[in-house]
Amino acid sequence: MKNTVENRVRMLIVGVFTMLFAGIIYAWSILKVPFAQELSYTPSTLALNFTLTMCFFCIGGLLSSVLVKKFTTKPVIVFSGVLAGLGFVNTSLLSSTAPALLYLTYAFMAGLGIGVAYIVIISTVNVWFPDKRGLSSGALMMGFGASSLVLGNLAASLFESSLGWRGTYIVLGIAIAAVISLSAIFIEKPDATVTLPAPKKAASKREERFEARDYTSGEMIKRFTFWRAFLFLVFNTAVGSAVISFARDLALSVGATAALATTLVGVLAMFNGLGRILTGIVFDKMGRRFTMLLANLLTIVAAGMTLLAVNIHSLVLCIVGLCLTGMSYGASPTVASAFTSAFYGTKHFASNLGVVNFNLMAASFIATACSSLQVSTGGYIAPFVLLLSLSGVALILNLSIKKP
Repeated sequence: MKNTVENRVRMLIVGVFTMLFAGIIYAWSILKVPFAQELSYTPSTLALNFTLTMCFFCIGGLLSSVLVKKFTTKPVIVFSGVLAGLGFVNTSLLSSTAPALLYLTYAFMAGLGIGVAYIVIISTVNVWFPDKRGLSSGALMMGFGASSLVLGNLAASLFESSLGWRGTYIVLGIAIAAVISLSAIFIEKPDATVTLPAPKKAASKREERFEARDYTSGEMIKRFTFWRAFLFLVFNTAVGSAVISFARDLALSVGATAALATTLVGVLAMFNGLGRILTGIVFDKMGRRFTMLLANLLTIVAAGMTLLAVNIHSLVLCIVGLCLTGMSYGASPTVASAFTSAFYGTKHFASNLGVVNFNLMAASFIATACSSLQVSTGGYIAPFVLLLSLSGVALILNLSIKKP
């Protein structure tokens, strides 16, 4: 592919399509159904698998920045695709009721592979959009978030077909490996001959002013602001992370049919993707501070709405809560990506974003705690009281973030 500025749109399209397949791990509330039905895995076991998947996803992101420095972008993308694909294919071979093999194939192999792909694709494509970093991040993450709607619902249909769940996992594994690996043909960094558009200055008077510079990951984690932002992201992301892990069961608990509950997982994913790209647009137009505050307030409303829904057993309010949760959860990774580049520069963006994305790991542990609360209390009120409280703490942290 000729390395020109005109090709950046084509590269973004390829990136979005690739992220659509990488985001399949977020369809866990659908993909876990066969393991509960056929292998009799408990809800706690399945919740832990999602947590471990997020852990290895984050580790993969950090590993990605190391591998790119040693081997360049293309072989790393191919490696990530093959590893993720093998994870799904090997998951189809499970026959034991012991969950250790599930943790190895799905959480470790698929989670790690997708984590590597996530960072290398975002960091490479975003280099081409210094003038529209929010839009670029949002579009890529829209593809990632929309995977549950597209591939998740496809998987649910294939489970009921002659393929069964094992055949479905094999098909998904092959498709993931092929799409991610082939994207390496198109996704590359601009060479020295390419002149990219200059970054646009924030038009909003709400945006703070500070001297921009490039921070290494070591310098970044020594900043008190980083830890405030990190905890803000943990608490703000925890709401969506928890709901994604039990979205189908949550809908069933307020009276949804099995078919509607599966559809609502897809709706959650659709709003997840919508939230990602809208957040990117808002970031480019209104700046960092306004965007993070908006994302935070949306999360508080989402948690409050869903708490009310489960309290009065309202399917309608639950649907609204799931839509708002999807948007708020979609906002978080876009904010994380745009915030990292805005505060800590683009030179070390891949490794810095890999570190920032560990907020997903911490949030997944909160999601596991919420699942345990749900089991111990027999309902979803206690989990959402916890999530609403944490989103309030996130608001306090958010308001204190002013400069690197």
